Amino acid sequence: MSVRVRYAPSPTGLQHIGGIRTALFNYFFARSSGGSFILRIEDTDRERYHDEALEDLFETLRWLGIEWDEGPKKGGDYGPYIQSERHELYQEYTKKLIESGHAYYCFCSSERLETLRQEQQKNKASRVGYDGHCRSIPFEEAKQRIAAGEHPVVRFKVPAEGKTSFDDVLLGTVTRKNRDIPPDPVILKSDGFPTYHLANVVDDHLMKITHILRAQEWIPSGALHVLLYRAFGWEPPVYCHLPMVMGKDGQKLSKRHGATAVREFRKAGYLPEALINYVSLIGWSYDGEREFFTKEELEKLFSLEKINKAPGVFDYRKLEWFNGQYIRRMNDTKLVERMLPFLEKAGLVSDPPEASQVELVKQMVPLVKERMKFIPDAGEICRFAFEEPSGYTAEELIAKKMDAASTIIAMEAGRTIIEAMKRADDDAVEEMFREKSEELGFKLGQMLSPLRVAITGSTVSPPLFGSIRLIGIDKALDRIDRGIELLKK
Repeated sequence: MSVRVRYAPSPTGLQHIGGIRTALFNYFFARSSGGSFILRIEDTDRERYHDEALEDLFETLRWLGIEWDEGPKKGGDYGPYIQSERHELYQEYTKKLIESGHAYYCFCSSERLETLRQEQQKNKASRVGYDGHCRSIPFEEAKQRIAAGEHPVVRFKVPAEGKTSFDDVLLGTVTRKNRDIPPDPVILKSDGFPTYHLANVVDDHLMKITHILRAQEWIPSGALHVLLYRAFGWEPPVYCHLPMVMGKDGQKLSKRHGATAVREFRKAGYLPEALINYVSLIGWSYDGEREFFTKEELEKLFSLEKINKAPGVFDYRKLEWFNGQYIRRMNDTKLVERMLPFLEKAGLVSDPPEASQVELVKQMVPLVKERMKFIPDAGEICRFAFEEPSGYTAEELIAKKMDAASTIIAMEAGRTIIEAMKRADDDAVEEMFREKSEELGFKLGQMLSPLRVAITGSTVSPPLFGSIRLIGIDKALDRIDRGIELLKK
């Protein structure tokens, strides 16, 4: 049996970390099994649907490099792959359920349903939900009422007694009492659109989906879906309900934990390689030790057996660390290519960049690579190499536990040593700084800190000696002189 899995989001909101984790697990399982990864758009919720969410889905998958084998914009043998374009199919299969006695027309008004809900709450009913009021309406009578202009919904008959079970790759056998399943749910709305449950089951069967990998929040729907499969006389796919993605507080990851929309991570400068690697480890582990995987490696190594049962925790600091690691592992030429657009945005290089500007960025990469957490940081980290530092104050020049006078002494002594860089290597220069700071009674950091601010405009910068050689010793001396003058004033 060839593996066929699907990612079937509803375009009612932006793609978030939990959804993308589901997409990645499906994608990697398909690739590692030599199967097919299908993208299906479940857009039956017309009230919440919006085009921006659909475009965000496509753009997010493109950014991550996740290619679907069948789906919108690609086609396939089992399309269309957008549910709103499969309208007639749902009508056809709903009719089959009605004819077999597994579904019926319901004419109850919204007012009656609201009254029923209030009464059940008031009486603390043991089974809450629809009361089967229209279950016994004869089929011919229902047809006459429809012909007369009424617009019923169609409900699926859920048995009031017994149990329904299904097997799950991670959880084993999952059993639910039928009386705990919402009674007789709507499967076709009065506007002719299917609800999630009907469309999901019909599409998975017709698209020959073999495995359903979805979040554990869908476990309560599993029994209902199995009942629908049985009503049609179909064999259900293999279920694998994935562990939840939690925040560090133990609660389901949500907006209150910060930016969970993938678009926001992209804007913040996270690399797709880092996001794929980290998110794939939330609830999955290869051997409990290895952390770094390329997309290509995951396409070969992923397996359902290595998915954890326990919820996975999304840690922003860990993702940030992964991002920094991927920057450091990146080829220098590729990093230059990724930095240039942000340097253009910061107004530091032209569009397109001049050859001399590109060469300067190439020289900067070895200096900044170890300190960058996000590529958009390039603008601020590299600014000193393109323009004179400005905007820092005399107070920012003064090192900790020093005053203006002692800082001037430190900077003037440092200036003399930096001038010697024309004749000495960095190791020798560092030793000179150590000796001079001891002679003057300063700490090494107290001598270097004001020089760093004067030369780069920041207390945090690439390695100081490397930065000096990058811009040129004479230019560095001029910047130090301006800093000393600022302190003297």
